Amino acid sequence: MAAQINPSILSADFARLADEARAVEGADWLHVDVMDNHFVPNLTLGVPVVESLARATDTPLDCHLMIEAPDRWAPQYVEAGAGSVTFHVEAAAAPVRLAREIRAKGARASMALKPATPIEPYEDLLPELDMLLIMTVEPGFGGQAFLDIMLPKIRRTRELISKHGLELWLQVDGGVSASTIEQCADAGADVFVAGSAVYGAADPAEAVRALRRQAEVATGKASWACDH
Repeated sequence: MAAQINPSILSADFARLADEARAVEGADWLHVDVMDNHFVPNLTLGVPVVESLARATDTPLDCHLMIEAPDRWAPQYVEAGAGSVTFHVEAAAAPVRLAREIRAKGARASMALKPATPIEPYEDLLPELDMLLIMTVEPGFGGQAFLDIMLPKIRRTRELISKHGLELWLQVDGGVSASTIEQCADAGADVFVAGSAVYGAADPAEAVRALRRQAEVATGKASWACDH
C-alpha cells in the first residue's frame, strides 16, 4: 500500500504560489484548501487561483472545499483543473448526486467529515467515492494541533472500507507531521495532508520524502495493510 503525501498550500507563501508548488514537485498531489468564510471562519482562494495553479504545476490538484453550497460550486473546480475534489458532507445537499457529477466530469470524488461527524451513517455512500477525508482538526485554520481522538474513527473507517472490498483512499488532514503520521498510517490512513510540516521545513521536497518514508514503514507494520 503506497502512502501519498499531499502538501497543503494553506501553509505556503500566497505571494509565491507557483514557486511554492514547484518546491514540492515530488509530492503526489498539491492540496488546495478553499474556504469561504461561511462554512468555516476563514477566507482563502477560489476558482481563478485553482485555474492558475493548474497551469503552473504538473502536480495534480487535490481541492478541499470547505464551503457552503458545494453542490453548486464543486463542478467548477473540476473544470478549473482539479484532479480530485472534496466536499464536506455537512454542507452537501445531495452528496451521492454530487459525487457522481464530479466523477462524470473526470475528477476523483471525495467526501470530508468534520471531527464530530461520525462515519457510520455514511457507510452506504462509500462505493460512490474515490476518497474519504477525515479531518484531524476542526477545519478552517492551518497549524492546529492533531486531535488524537480521531484515531479510532480512522480505524473504524478503514474497517468499513475493507468490509466492502473498496479501493477507496483514506485521507487525513490536520496536524499531520513527523510526530503524528505514523499513528495515522497505523490506524488506516494512506493519504496524508501536511502543511506546516512541509512548508515550514528548510527543504520542502525532502520533508515530503521523509514523511512518505515514515508512513510507508508504519503501513508495512499495520494490521490493516497486512490483511490485503
